[in-house]
Amino acid sequence: MDFSDLIKPEQVIIVPRANDKEQLLRDLAQRAASALKKDVAAILQPLLARENLGSTGLGQGFALPHARIEGIDRFYCLFAKLAKPVAFEAIDDKPVDLVFLLLIPANAGSDHLTALAAISRHLRDKTFMENLRKAKTPAALYGLIVEHV
Repeated sequence: MDFSDLIKPEQVIIVPRANDKEQLLRDLAQRAASALKKDVAAILQPLLARENLGSTGLGQGFALPHARIEGIDRFYCLFAKLAKPVAFEAIDDKPVDLVFLLLIPANAGSDHLTALAAISRHLRDKTFMENLRKAKTPAALYGLIVEHV
């Protein structure tokens, strides 16, 4: 599974401001809910429940919040570059500025593990991460993401 299988240009955004982790997750959930024509709570509550199990902040400024969502029939991914990093309770205690939100169909079985692995594999590449941080527009970010596969 490649990034290009998971994400489209309109699913790459720059978030100008987020005060904290919960506000960021709420903003991303609202964007996803609008795109998927779902109630925000149907997305936000599973995301918060997953975060309560342990932070999805994977270190080096990267987070991969994810949750199973009832009523969706395909994976939905949203990439966000934050203008200002936020505390995310990451494993290295560093703030997060790059976020891949992954919403998983409730009946996806273990397919989500392939998607999570595909995303995290690419984001262990330090040069790729640096290039994402340097990009100034959603279009530039999208280009980097799909070229990196």
